[in-house]
Amino acid sequence: MDTLDTEIQAAAKKRARAEDAFKRADEELRDLLVKGRAEGKGPSHMAKLTGFTREWVAKIAPDPKKAGYHAAVVRRMNESSD
Repeated sequence: MDTLDTEIQAAAKKRARAEDAFKRADEELRDLLVKGRAEGKGPSHMAKLTGFTREWVAKIAPDPKKAGYHAAVVRRMNESSD
């Protein structure tokens, strides 16, 4: 194995660790957005805090008072387990 092979392997391992860290941070943020909506925080407010769009926040954390909330939460939970 030459130097380039070693560098490729190291970069692949680094990428895998970064992807795992991203997935954990993403899951934490999504859980906090759902918690925020449950506590009455609006998607516009949380979008300002995160830098994401209001629409994205609303998709991740739908209004718990609206019809379909339970189905959306279950769907999100199922997506995160994939």
